[in-house]
Amino acid sequence: MNDSYRYFENRACQYYPCHKGIEELNCLFCYCPLYTLKCPGNYHYLEKDGKKIKVCTDCTFPHQPENYDKVMQILKHQMF
Repeated sequence: MNDSYRYFENRACQYYPCHKGIEELNCLFCYCPLYTLKCPGNYHYLEKDGKKIKVCTDCTFPHQPENYDKVMQILKHQMF
């Protein structure tokens, strides 16, 4: 794969695949760097004990190899 630094797949992980329906599952962003941000993925909020919790169970956005540049752009925008 060209630009292999953009993609990592860990089939030995006990949680693999953590999301269904993706043929190439990019594990590079296993712990989503967008969790604390408003991201373009499919997420929702639950309220528990008066606190909002972001639930990303149905989100595959950071795990799709073609979204690497989009994730990096969001992170760069947040830094500056």
